[in-house]
Amino acid sequence: MKKAVSLLMAATLGLSLAACGSTATSSSSAAASETSSAEATGTVYKIGICQLVQHDALDAATQGFKDALVEKLGEGNVEFDEQNASGDTANCATIINGFVSTDVDLILANATAPLQSATQATADIPILGTSVTDYATALDISDWTGTVGGNVSGTSDLAPLDQQATMIQELFPDAKNIGLLYCSAEANSVYQCDVIEGYLTDAGYTVTRYAFTDTNDVTSVTQTAADASDVIYIPTDNTAASNTEAIANVVLPAKVPVVAGEEGICKGCGVATLSISYYDLGYQTGTMAYKILAEGADISTMPVEFAPNVTKKYNAANCEAVGLTVPDGYEAISE
Repeated sequence: MKKAVSLLMAATLGLSLAACGSTATSSSSAAASETSSAEATGTVYKIGICQLVQHDALDAATQGFKDALVEKLGEGNVEFDEQNASGDTANCATIINGFVSTDVDLILANATAPLQSATQATADIPILGTSVTDYATALDISDWTGTVGGNVSGTSDLAPLDQQATMIQELFPDAKNIGLLYCSAEANSVYQCDVIEGYLTDAGYTVTRYAFTDTNDVTSVTQTAADASDVIYIPTDNTAASNTEAIANVVLPAKVPVVAGEEGICKGCGVATLSISYYDLGYQTGTMAYKILAEGADISTMPVEFAPNVTKKYNAANCEAVGLTVPDGYEAISE
């Protein structure tokens, strides 16, 4: 009898411990459910990544994208073919065509030129853009509704241009001449300058554009802009982002402050920015990729998504170099 009671108590205790164990692991099981469901299929997804050029913002977006997919699919279930076009549009086309010939499962087009090349190369393989400012401009869409359609979607790195114009007013209320410095070959840079010029003109500034065509004339065009401007604004421009040292070598000795469209440019040559997190933007794009690959989401109905937050930031060293005191509410850019 005692032996029977003991066995009954042991069985009861075992059930109790099993119940506690399932409660303790329920949250971790939920967190791992996406990965385990992906792993259960045994599929290894092949992702082609074409990044226009190497600089902080695009690098962060690529890393965020990869981290999201590895986390959600499992490290053994995704392979990345990551290639850099070194700022050359022709290289973008070559890289993308290689992805198409190897029949990758999805293409990440990091910046406008890779996106344009990808849309020209395939109408079948899903394409996600990231670090693209305006999809309507990039893809010549006249009746923009927020969704590209077909096999294309992605994320936009557009920070509110009206707020950037307001930030220039806040930091430089006595300025009169604002120079817009950008690459004329980048459609999204032209778009940003079109929009912010309107806001700045309405605020009473005289706005002049200074466009370089490639890296070869960055220094000379920057010098012309610095000679004629009280403040220079640089949008989220990939050529500028790759040449911040050359720009800094002109504007800092001249004590002409640069307000930048994103943190990477500001870190190199600017004093302040209203910036998104490119890592978070890339991660957001990776989440979209997971929905397409693992959940069967229809990319043709997926609207272009935007970064949820923007942050006022300043470059302490460059502010000191040009004699700017930044008001409260700005976060220092970490070294």
